[in-house]
Amino acid sequence: MRVTENEPSHITQGNVFRDIGFSPEKALALKFKAKILIAILDEVKRKKYRQAQLVKVLDEHQPVGSNLLHGKITQMSIEKLLIYADRLGLSLDVQKPRQPARQRRAA
Repeated sequence: MRVTENEPSHITQGNVFRDIGFSPEKALALKFKAKILIAILDEVKRKKYRQAQLVKVLDEHQPVGSNLLHGKITQMSIEKLLIYADRLGLSLDVQKPRQPARQRRAA
């Protein structure tokens, strides 16, 4: 079967990191790192920080700010990203999955 440009060659099943071969544990860590990074980058954009301002807020060196802005977080831990999020005034909430409507209790 030949795939054309407009046809998807693969459809993810919910975690692209698992789909490309990472272990369940590594895929979970990468998924959370990506979510934290997206929140950080959204906040940086919202506050219109330039790299020098970001470095000052994060209390880091210039290469760290550059790597963060360019999405190069492979060497950063989840803990470090959480610290950066906190320094930007973000908070982390872990939520239970929503129940499908038919399983919800009536109020």
